[in-house]
Amino acid sequence: MKRSISLWVLTLCGALLLAPATPVAAEEPVSFDVASLPMPAVQDKARFMASMEPLPLHDKKMLPLRYERFQALKNNKDLWRDKESQAFLLTSREEFVLPQNLKRTYDHAFLDIGYGVTISGPHLVMRMTSALDVQPEDRVLEVGTGSGYQSAILAHLSNHVYTVEIIEPLHQRTRELYTKLIDKGYGEYVNVHLKSGDGYYGWEEMGPFNKIIVTCAIDHIPPPLLKQLAPNGVMVIPVGPPGKQTLLEVRKEVNTDGKTTITRKDVYNGRKSVSFVPFTKKEGGGTWSGKGLQ
Repeated sequence: MKRSISLWVLTLCGALLLAPATPVAAEEPVSFDVASLPMPAVQDKARFMASMEPLPLHDKKMLPLRYERFQALKNNKDLWRDKESQAFLLTSREEFVLPQNLKRTYDHAFLDIGYGVTISGPHLVMRMTSALDVQPEDRVLEVGTGSGYQSAILAHLSNHVYTVEIIEPLHQRTRELYTKLIDKGYGEYVNVHLKSGDGYYGWEEMGPFNKIIVTCAIDHIPPPLLKQLAPNGVMVIPVGPPGKQTLLEVRKEVNTDGKTTITRKDVYNGRKSVSFVPFTKKEGGGTWSGKGLQ
């Protein structure tokens, strides 16, 4: 099924993406419904390639590599459901890496994206995404936009994605990339809303959020993010010292009496630790820690 978008829709999409963010009401209209996205064939590489043929936006040279990484993700149990498989297979990771790293696009590795930060490897991205279990109408907040790959994955799962990046030039570069991708025909990305700011404080005016994903490391769970997490919401966040964090699944459970309980679970069940770039503070530089600005 070929995705085609009329010129006026593309113009509107670009305008919406570049417009300043404003509070969104609960009855916010859907610009692009993720329910309309196709599901590629997954039985084998040949059928996958055939099912992607009607989708001209995807680089045919990269598709075999994407399918091979998909198989590795399945074998490693980083993909938990069909919807996360669909999101991975429909997201062109090659659009979000630097030109010098194109050959390594689907490697099991972090890749440099400039400004002292990286794009996480596919296994970690999809394990975190699977732990969230995003629903189409969930409001999802990402802290740490980076090159935009994680929010692109989320845009195939939710109609309401919000992402915050603290590094201003990286934010601008990714904003421009999304505009180009929308103009190219990726209509789902119109549902990604970008902001430059200190992600420690979340994006209060757009909350509460059903799901929050944090892609930078810190030694505690930021109170503003817990506050913006909706009742019965889920946050995935790497918590711990530099170079060795625990990937936590944090749940905010509210019972019938209105009592709130915060539960924490190691996404990897103690089998491995992760390493993310530090959670930095905008004003004055430095990094966030439980003792304040370091």
